[in-house]
Amino acid sequence: MAYRAYGLHDFRRIPQMGLLTDEEKFVIEVVGNVLPFKVNNYVLDELVDWNNFEDDPMYRLTFPQKGMLSQEHFSQIASLIKQGKTKREMKPLIDQIRLDLNPHPAGQKEQNVPEINGIELPGVQHKYNETMLFFPRKGQTCHAYCTFCFRWPQFVGMDDLKFAMNETHLVIEYIKAHPELTDLIFTGGDPMIMSTEVFASYLNELLEADIPHLQNIRIGSKSLTFWPYKYTTDPGAKELLGLFEKVNKSGKHLSFMAHFNHPVELSTPVVQEAINNIRATGTQIRTQAPVMKGINDDGDLWAEMWKKQVQLGCIPYYMFIARDTGARDYFAVPLAECYEIFRAAYNQVSGIARTVRGPSMSAAPGKVQVLGTQEMFGEKVFVLNFLQGRNPDWVNRPFFAKYDADALWLDELKPAFDQEEFFFEEPTLKGATSSTSIHHHLN
Repeated sequence: MAYRAYGLHDFRRIPQMGLLTDEEKFVIEVVGNVLPFKVNNYVLDELVDWNNFEDDPMYRLTFPQKGMLSQEHFSQIASLIKQGKTKREMKPLIDQIRLDLNPHPAGQKEQNVPEINGIELPGVQHKYNETMLFFPRKGQTCHAYCTFCFRWPQFVGMDDLKFAMNETHLVIEYIKAHPELTDLIFTGGDPMIMSTEVFASYLNELLEADIPHLQNIRIGSKSLTFWPYKYTTDPGAKELLGLFEKVNKSGKHLSFMAHFNHPVELSTPVVQEAINNIRATGTQIRTQAPVMKGINDDGDLWAEMWKKQVQLGCIPYYMFIARDTGARDYFAVPLAECYEIFRAAYNQVSGIARTVRGPSMSAAPGKVQVLGTQEMFGEKVFVLNFLQGRNPDWVNRPFFAKYDADALWLDELKPAFDQEEFFFEEPTLKGATSSTSIHHHLN
């Protein structure tokens, strides 16, 4: 299949747009002016059920919906479009709305970007001791865009909101200076948007640097859903698979972090072939996704998805909770419901699929898992746990919050048992020195 992508400028040329009313097309135009929109012919032809597109999860996953903006923001943009305003004339309002949508949650911009020798690394995030994220500049787009994407600022043309850099030598220098780093994650955007030749230039430089403490290289990608031909019939597919094999044979472990939101994404022959091809290189495929209202907020669906992933040789890894950015209000599921969805799914699968962890919030202090709810000392509480922490001493330390059926995120919870603060908010712990607070300003 030849790749064909559609964006806001030409979405009306999508063959299936004849099924939409003029009002539905106008909604796409309004919301697509604020949040990124891109879809391709594989998604359109193989994944969306056009007989029931209004309620179809893959349609909601890729096509803007009215509720993704507040009524005020939607009305403001709609009014300007109806007045015939140009993109340039609308830009100040659009940019202000984007800033109102919390483009960088959990302190990503303020707390996670490190320096080395006085040089800031704008394409790197180092929040947890062992793990570093790298945003290669040429990987800052995707084959299609998820409507709920928490990385949406990478795609909207506001460079000051973007994580990206080309200087691999600085990344290598930084890794060498931090022996606690064992894992490097290529992320984006989607690094698998890059050609094999470009991606190889990054990986080969890393391998040639021969850094013993760098043990694992991960690739965060949605490409198995949005363009599996990358690993089957695309030009460069054979060379890309050879590159994966080279990394594994070098003594590094290569892990492909695949984003699957719904069982239908695993249903096509080409995605199953792509998974087999990747696994044949010695690469491990781990799967992750957030719980999203109207897409996958159902325990039976998650159980089906995990079972299928295991059948295909993938390892269920994370169930996430919708981050507090972008269209979160449209997609968010309360913490209590997320836990019930996770539990309902977890109870249906065998131990081989219970590698999955969740539901988990990637919040400012760290990855916080909702372990469950309990009645304790006459109070109903959430039982929570750090899977990762900005301070490593917080990891695997359970704590308790007052039960709140409507809470969507960690910062909406209050400590249980009349405590004034959570333990990680106490001054002696919040300011505790760890390597994660030192490494951001290495000189």
